[in-house]
Amino acid sequence: MVAGPWLTAVKLPAVAWHISSRSGNGSGNCVEAGPILDGSGRVAVRHSHHPSGHVLVYSGAGWTAFLAGVRSTSFERG
Repeated sequence: MVAGPWLTAVKLPAVAWHISSRSGNGSGNCVEAGPILDGSGRVAVRHSHHPSGHVLVYSGAGWTAFLAGVRSTSFERG
């Protein structure tokens, strides 16, 4: 993940945004993620209700590790 100040969507190169299928029925908190289309392999994540707001940017390796944790249920509440 990029350290330091948050980025905003307007400061990023083009991103191929995709809404999460786990974000509820359209009325809940919606998360969008997508590859940054600059060839860097980075992935951006934002709240879909605030598309011009803050964005987290993960390196390709960081995003892969995050997804592996999600898939292994490492983040489930105990």
